[in-house]
Amino acid sequence: MPSPIEADPYENDPGRWGASLTNSAEILIPCLDAAGAKSVAEVGAYAGDLTRELVRWADRAGARVIAIDPTPEPQLIELADQRPDLELITETSHEALRRISLPDAVIIDGDHNYYTVSEELRLIGEKAPGADLPLLLFHDVGWPHARRDTYFAPDRIPDEYRQPLAAPAGLFPGKPGLVDGALPFDFAAQREGGPRNGVLTAIEDFIDGREGLRLATVPVFFGFGALWHTDAPWASVVAEIVEPWDRNPLLDRLEANRVYHLATVHHAAVEIAMLRQRLARQEELLKALLDSGGLAVADRLAGLRHPGRPTSWREQVREVLGDNGPG
Repeated sequence: MPSPIEADPYENDPGRWGASLTNSAEILIPCLDAAGAKSVAEVGAYAGDLTRELVRWADRAGARVIAIDPTPEPQLIELADQRPDLELITETSHEALRRISLPDAVIIDGDHNYYTVSEELRLIGEKAPGADLPLLLFHDVGWPHARRDTYFAPDRIPDEYRQPLAAPAGLFPGKPGLVDGALPFDFAAQREGGPRNGVLTAIEDFIDGREGLRLATVPVFFGFGALWHTDAPWASVVAEIVEPWDRNPLLDRLEANRVYHLATVHHAAVEIAMLRQRLARQEELLKALLDSGGLAVADRLAGLRHPGRPTSWREQVREVLGDNGPG
């Protein structure tokens, strides 16, 4: 059995979406060990959730860690200050991958769109063709990013690669379009599917036409992926680790259930918040009517038209507002 992770995968995830690749560390870390990795680059380190787990692994494995993120969160900067053996590169993945020596493994979890991932893979593949390809580990090869682009900075994406955008966008599993109040993204493709759309599509297009590449996808926490060349000396050991999880139908059902309920709960929370806002506005209006004296005039007119009317408008409004005071 794999050792449990030491990091809290929800430390920077208050909504408990399960958005951190740390959730898959029990598979990811053994893959690094199996490949005998002595260096790993993490593309898209964000607040350092996974990075913390990686530097713990590096202590044991005698390895070094590179974290690549153009806009790191303060927690990651603090971690890099505390760990001089952690190299933090505050550049885009494309800038960094063009100039650094390729490590033994690359974790790709940055901007989740076809162009960004395709270019990352192209840069890696040009530096390390064939069996020299490092072990590649991915996040977000499942819903919603597998077949739909999202963007941190759409202006960085060439026009010919940028999907028609929605900003903001609500995404719901099973819905290829947009859903108001569903899981929110600042910038996302208006439609799911089609060519040059999504992380998994980019990986599959990279594999197409190249011999000897094998992809495993594990349907947990938005999807974990591993890609390697079958002629690598460690290929069979990595395959043995991921095979029980690869496209596992039970995990697939569990993940489908998880994301459906995650999106449903968020959608309901948004609707409740909107309802509360409407109720607050209605309450303000009713209070203003009470203060204006308009209901007193309405009651006098109603009394003239319907003598003996038992309950006044003013009393009914106060009952609705829960106000039983005098006046």
